Parts: sequence; structure tokens; C-alpha cells
Amino acid sequence: MSGTNAPDSTDAARTEGAPAIRLGLRQNAAQFGLLVAVNALVGGMLGQERTVLPLLGEREFGLKAYTAGLSFILVFGLAKAATNYFAGTMADRYGRKPVLVAGWLVAVPVPLMLIWAPSWAWVIVANVLLGISQGLTWSTTVVMKIDLVGPARRGLAMGLNEAAGYGAVAVTALLTGYLAQSYGLRPAPFLLGIAFAALGLGLSTLVVRETRDHARLEAASHVARDDGLHDHLHAELGNRAVFTQTSFREPALSSASQAGLVNNLNDGLAWGLFPILFAGAGLSVGRIGVLAAVYPAVWGVGQLLTGALSDRWGRKWLIAGGMGLQAVALGLVALGDSFTVWASAAALLGLGTSAVYPTLLASIGDVAHPAWRARAVGVYRLWRDGGFAAGALLAGIIADAVGVRAAIWVVAALTAASGLVVAVRMYETHPRAHRQPRTRTPDAESTQSVTSEQEAHHG
Repeated sequence: MSGTNAPDSTDAARTEGAPAIRLGLRQNAAQFGLLVAVNALVGGMLGQERTVLPLLGEREFGLKAYTAGLSFILVFGLAKAATNYFAGTMADRYGRKPVLVAGWLVAVPVPLMLIWAPSWAWVIVANVLLGISQGLTWSTTVVMKIDLVGPARRGLAMGLNEAAGYGAVAVTALLTGYLAQSYGLRPAPFLLGIAFAALGLGLSTLVVRETRDHARLEAASHVARDDGLHDHLHAELGNRAVFTQTSFREPALSSASQAGLVNNLNDGLAWGLFPILFAGAGLSVGRIGVLAAVYPAVWGVGQLLTGALSDRWGRKWLIAGGMGLQAVALGLVALGDSFTVWASAAALLGLGTSAVYPTLLASIGDVAHPAWRARAVGVYRLWRDGGFAAGALLAGIIADAVGVRAAIWVVAALTAASGLVVAVRMYETHPRAHRQPRTRTPDAESTQSVTSEQEAHHG
């Protein structure tokens, strides 16, 4: 049955008693809002570590070498990166919701291990579990939101998703800083993580609904680009082809992957070394918590604007400009020696990251066919979160050899180079920049609907 000759799908839903499936932010507002809340809890699980853990390693476990102190970020990044890849494949095979619930189950023991850890090895194992959990939960909420909204509002959807996640990182980093200042590095800051894990597991199990049929609906009505640029990216790509296209061959997908890797490379640097740099300058744990919160706070709030702007202006130049702004901010951190300068640099770094983060995800959604989009998101996030591990290793080695500020300068140069790669190699991916739809397609405000039974005929 074709999309144009099908009987009125709303009538069919009433007749057959099956729930109608619709694409669009307004049509799926309740589930979309629920997933925003769930992703805020995912971000909170990450935020519980941003202020406290680098200081815990130095003060309670006596870690002196920067490379050893950053080992928790290294294992977190490796675990999350690998899990991102498999999360996309599992979401396509088994559905989105089971993957989300599994991620929360893995998260439950993490704050308990951090509270009771008798050695740094426990912290390492806890961060392996946190990386697996974040890979399953954050990847899946991204895919589910892309499923729900359709093609026209992807940037806005990703802005809302990432704003919730990193806004929660900021708030939690700030709260844990004050808790650590008032009650010590353990256990008070990690009690927040226990609450986040319980809420996230409960909501994901009892209230979140499956969204895989929304992706199938979009795939049934998918319209190719007029310029033929994606003609080789058909719906039958296997896992190896998806990996190759997203990582190396397709210009926009591979440009996004390398930019994501470098973005999280500098985030890993900020997470692991900034608190130590600030503490070395004599700042209190409370003020370090403020600085640790400013960066993700501006990053989170800024995405509410930049995600929507990318739907109007396009993706490419927001990404390239954002990477350049990050490089400038990192240079300012390396030059600074006061709370005021570092707070300004952190805000600038957050602003640059807010231009990049949702826009990269939206560009992946623009290019990848709905039939393998979850896998492409997984591959992109494999590279992006591999940046945590690369940043921890690179920054630790350089900091041990020549100092923290030198490590920051090296990462600033890499970030600027990544922005140049995007400017030279990436093309504009947003649909409005290259065509008008030739046929009716489901967009954010579409009233098109289809029942699950009808959709099976399309597939």
C-alpha cells in the first residue's frame, strides 16, 4: 500500500482500535517532554562526578600523576564509546525502550560504589559501569527524540535533549561542590546519584513508550535529496557499511564524527584537569564547583537557541564557528589566573560547545536514512565519546611532561584544526538549504498518522 493511496489513517486507527502513530513535536509532546526529563536524570548521573571525583583522587587516594588521576575519564570514555555503537544496533533490533531500561539498571550501583570505594580501583570499575550506562541511556533518548519529531525540527529536538542533559550536569556539579564543601567529599555528593538512578529507572520502565514505529513511518515516506548526494546511502546498508560511511567515507557524517571526537576530547580535559588547575591556584571547593558548573550551564541553556537556529540557518557554519570559539576559550583558560577570567572562559567554552553539540547530532539525522539512523547515531557517538578517552590520555601525558597549561594549549590547537576540517570538507546537510519537498513528507507539525498495522505494509 502506498503512502498516497492509503485510506485515511486516522479513521483506520479508530476502526481497528490501534494507536495512531504521528511524527511531530506537538503531536508527541507528552512523550517528548518525558524523555527530556529522563535525559536530565542521565545528565545528573554524570554531573555527580564533575566537581568531586578529580579532587577525591588527589586528596583521598593520593594520586599525584595527572595520567593516573585521569584514568577514571579514560575508562569512562572507552566504555561509553563502545556502548554507543552497540546501543544503536540493539535499538534497531530489539527496540528503544529495552535498551533505555537496561542502561538505568547498569547505573544503579555506580553512586554506591563511589561512596564505599576503599581504593581507586573501585572508582575505575564504577566509571566503566557509568560509561556503559551513559552509552545506553543517552544514545537511546537521542534516537527516541529523533524518531518522534520527524525531519523538520531535528535541531530543536536535539537542542532540548542536550540542554536538559547538560543543564542537569551543571546543576549537579554546582550542588555537589557545595555538598562537598559542607559535608566532605563522601558520601553526601553521591546521594544525588542514588535518587537520579531510582527516578530514571522508574520512569523508563513504567511511563516511557517505544518509538521504533515512528522511525518506520518516516522511512516509508522518506524523500531523497534533489541533488542526488545521498543516492548511495540507501536503506539496505549493513552494519559495516554504516560504520564506514559514518566514520570515513561520507563527507558530512565523517566530518561530524571527527568534530564530535575533538569536542569531547576538550571536554575530557575540562573535566579532569580544570578542577586541579583551579585548586592549585588556591580556589575553594565551592568556587571550583561554580566554575565546573558555568561551562555545562551555558552549554545546556545555549542549546535551546542553537538547536533551533540550526533548523533555520543550517548546520555547517554553526559547527565550524563553535569549534573555533572553543579553541579561543581554551586559550583563555591557559592564560588565566583568577576566578573572573576562568569564569569568563568557561562561559565562552560553553557557548562554543552549545553551537556544536546539538547541531552535530542533527546533521547525522539529516544524512542517515531512517532505516539505519540509530546505527549511524551509535557510530557517531562511538567516535564522539571516544574523545573522552583520547582527551584523558593526551592531556594526562602532556600535563605530566610539561604542565597543565601546556596540555590545554595543545587541545586548543586541535580544536581549532577540527573546526577547519568542518569548514573545508562538510557540506550543508539541513533539508531547507538544498530543496523543497517534491511530495508531502512528515514534518514537525504534520497531521499524517499511520497505525502500527498499516506501517507494517509500508515496511
